[in-house]
Amino acid sequence: MARIVMKFGGTSMAGTERIRRVAQIVRKQAAARDGGRNEVAVVVSAMAGETDRLVNFAREAHALYDPAEYDVVVASGEQVTSGLLALTLQSLGTKARSWLGWQLPIRTVEAHAKARVDAIDGDALLASMAEGTIAVIPGFQGLSAEGRVTTMGRGGSDTSAVAVAAAVKADRCDIYTDVDGVYTTDPRIVAKARKLKAVTYEEMLELASVGAKVLQTRSVSLAMKEGVRIQVLSSFVDDNATPADDLPGTLIVSEDEMERMVEEGLMERKLVTGIAHDKNEAKIILTRVPDKPGAVAEIFGPLAEASINVDMIIQNVGRDKGETDVTFTIPQTDLARAQALLEDKRESIGYNRIITDSHIAKISVVGVGMKSHAGVASDMFRALADRGINIQAITTSEIKVSVMIDEDETELAVRVLHTAYGLDAEDAA
Repeated sequence: MARIVMKFGGTSMAGTERIRRVAQIVRKQAAARDGGRNEVAVVVSAMAGETDRLVNFAREAHALYDPAEYDVVVASGEQVTSGLLALTLQSLGTKARSWLGWQLPIRTVEAHAKARVDAIDGDALLASMAEGTIAVIPGFQGLSAEGRVTTMGRGGSDTSAVAVAAAVKADRCDIYTDVDGVYTTDPRIVAKARKLKAVTYEEMLELASVGAKVLQTRSVSLAMKEGVRIQVLSSFVDDNATPADDLPGTLIVSEDEMERMVEEGLMERKLVTGIAHDKNEAKIILTRVPDKPGAVAEIFGPLAEASINVDMIIQNVGRDKGETDVTFTIPQTDLARAQALLEDKRESIGYNRIITDSHIAKISVVGVGMKSHAGVASDMFRALADRGINIQAITTSEIKVSVMIDEDETELAVRVLHTAYGLDAEDAA
């Protein structure tokens, strides 16, 4: 008997017909191969579009809304789908009940609308699962130290599922979404993109942070910390489809488990695992910044205080005049706020002019093979140069190289790099 946590996103729960399809998948997974029963908990998101609708209601009620009351409103979307799925499972003759975030409880810390899971009391949940009852849990929500409902930000249901899996020591956490796994790149751009059998936590964390939208970054971080094995699968399958145990998607595992899989011949390791892209970036250039100690802190300190994340940073070599240009990138959604903040700080920073550009993209090459192999970055630069693609900025980590390019060249760059690193599927059309 296995203990499995399953998570279904908003597109999977969009309407009673899809919820019935989800119930069929859950019921099939609860039936073990030997005729016994698996212990199953299901974490659900709100119906597609429902959270946006609830957010708009909160804003219409009060433009400067109380974050605690905002959480009460937006958390209701997941409460509806958890109750509906439990009812649907019962209609199929399966024992099921819903558990709201405050009933387990899922304890959270930090601010409303961006809470983090602190602890989950899984005793009552485990007892119910042991009796053969499928637990249906609304994702995205928890309980603060003050006893108020909290929410975890967009994509928070992924984190909820991983946290529940860690609390009940699940054998695996299956994330069902609108894709059937993690690919070497976006299949909509590269027809020859391959579905990966497995990727490491580190690789998935990097891919998620640089544009791959399969999993929320925080959920991968938590899985890595707690050692939770994740599997990404598609929920858009036929009623008679085989269960997840027989039709795996992509496993997110530790480096040690990955090495075992390679040694056993279950998969092949390549130097580069995947190519990610992100068009939601914006570039800011501050010209003629004083080239002196503390000048850069005057720029990035206020941005940090405003919770604006900075990615790539380039500071030109100072010239005789004692001035330099500073270039950096931020999320496109923060551009207007960052520009206003920097203009307010113009006198204290001492720059001459602020130049912005929202028509850029970040292209990233990710793979743990970079740790032990040189030349990955130079191969990337050469491949882009051969196609006349200009690099505006570069940033690296131990297993990632990212470059900033013109937005119009995004698709070409992804295709060029996918081919350059030998990631094209041989049997693709």
